[in-house]
Amino acid sequence: MSSGPLYLGFDLSTQQIKAIVIKSDLDVVSEAKVDFDADFGAKYQITKGVRINDDEGEVYAPVAMWVEAIELVLSRLKEKGCPMGDIKCISGSGQQHSSVYWNEDAEPALNGLDSGKTLIEQLDHVFAYEFAPSWQDHSTQKECDDFDAHLSSAEKLAQVTGSSAHHRFTGTQILRMRRRRPQVYDATARISLASSFLASVLLGTIAPIDISDVTGMNLWDIAAQTWNEKLLALTATPKGVSELRRKLGDVPLDGGGSLGAISPYFVRRFGFGGDCQIAPFTGDNPATILALPLRPLDAIVSLGTSSTFLMNTPGYKPHPSYHFMNHPTTEGHFMFMLCYKNGGLAREKVRDKLPKPKSSGDDGSGSTDPWATFNKHVLETPPLNIRSDGDTADLGLYFPLPEIVPNVRAGTWRYTCSAGGDPKSLAEHKDPPSDDARSDWTPQADARIIVESQALSMRLRSQSLITQPASSENPDNTPSSPNGGPNGLSGLPAQPRRIYLVGGGSLNPAIARVFGEVLGGADGVYRLDVGGNACALGGAYKAVWARERGPGESFDELIGKRWREEDAVQKVDEGYRKGLFERYGDVVPAFEEMERRVLGVAQN
Repeated sequence: MSSGPLYLGFDLSTQQIKAIVIKSDLDVVSEAKVDFDADFGAKYQITKGVRINDDEGEVYAPVAMWVEAIELVLSRLKEKGCPMGDIKCISGSGQQHSSVYWNEDAEPALNGLDSGKTLIEQLDHVFAYEFAPSWQDHSTQKECDDFDAHLSSAEKLAQVTGSSAHHRFTGTQILRMRRRRPQVYDATARISLASSFLASVLLGTIAPIDISDVTGMNLWDIAAQTWNEKLLALTATPKGVSELRRKLGDVPLDGGGSLGAISPYFVRRFGFGGDCQIAPFTGDNPATILALPLRPLDAIVSLGTSSTFLMNTPGYKPHPSYHFMNHPTTEGHFMFMLCYKNGGLAREKVRDKLPKPKSSGDDGSGSTDPWATFNKHVLETPPLNIRSDGDTADLGLYFPLPEIVPNVRAGTWRYTCSAGGDPKSLAEHKDPPSDDARSDWTPQADARIIVESQALSMRLRSQSLITQPASSENPDNTPSSPNGGPNGLSGLPAQPRRIYLVGGGSLNPAIARVFGEVLGGADGVYRLDVGGNACALGGAYKAVWARERGPGESFDELIGKRWREEDAVQKVDEGYRKGLFERYGDVVPAFEEMERRVLGVAQN
């Protein structure tokens, strides 16, 4: 099956655990997965990987199920003939923010695992709490309010920790555990994240939390690179700070290297070599940017049911409406992340108000693309719905669900502004239109405006982090073509170097075009496809780097030389278009003012 060393990457997500094995050249040689509902649904009474307590907003997973899943996925990997003894290093990811509470029996049990017994037989008694709160949990509003207020404001909390307080973040979850279940908190000897929990089981001792994953807790001081004393005091009470520090453990600043050799249990039970090393595991979002690998000023836009914007940046400019996290492998770099609830669902709501496409029947199936009419109007409607000189620009917000960015209730709002984007010209568009309002704002126009709106929100929040793109092929910054291109990236306005689209919306050419027009992309817009294994692949790549890196060799340097871009990406749009990109830039201040007004109305 292979020759040379192999590397294993895990992904412990909400509904599955995946394992993927690659060679040094990054070729995949084997993979396996466990689906929690299919394999354990009846036993653990879960749906989509979790249990839900609607009365309190709690969403949680049985930790014992995760323990059993680790053993099962390795068994399946071995049954497929994977040469386990050739695996030299293991890393991976876990759903970010989820936490595991170990009791004082955990360390001795992990250290003394008997290969003649299953993991669950030996670890079923080592948890102070049998459940792990999920990233979907929303029971911590009181704790979020306390976190935001404790450092004086949400802005100050974001400045220190990279994010304002969020329901799912681990700090608020620990605080609620201490208040709501004090007996669990008191019985807890160590606290792991989902990622470090998985590493702990494989290591045979409690593993430290990863340098990137720790920044999803609202407890880590990013500038100081240590736990924040004031936030620890809020979470544990001032007298309990030292105790909470022991529960959390120390955090190594190097995202690579080795935490130690794999537990002898797995050597004897599954045939791993005794020299197999365990590297730090990280969160699922940091693992995603390792699967590309994402270079500085490249951006990933995930266009699924929800939308996410990820960028690798050396600049740290936090704000309460988005997240900054330490980069999982590159010291001094950060992962900038925006999360939107309203993505594909919002676009579908607009699509469904349009006439349904007629079935072509050309292939006898009577079927056609459900997005055909939507796409037609996206491409036929001019940018910002400006049809002639003197027209105003149309801007809108379309939120069928309460939104995170900005934090506003569900609703739809439409505004117009001058073509030059003067915020003072912003006026709300009434439905039906008043005598002095635009009369050509139709459901057909909404198709383009909603896509522009989603892209403009990303541009607004990322614009302070981007710089003029440079090219290694053109170090003198001499543009060689109107749109830049591979040999002419420099000399262009500040914008991402490349935009990588993932998720269902990435397959839509009309959506791809508008995102490129609004966000730019000096070297184009690309569809990225690494299958459904991005997080596991990111972990596997991390394992390769941890084991094979030379002195001072960065993740980007090592993996970049081996990663074959042509196997995973396809260029789908030119990206930056001179004049059009600048036109969208002109209306960004008006778009920001529109959000401010909507927030003011929604909060009154």
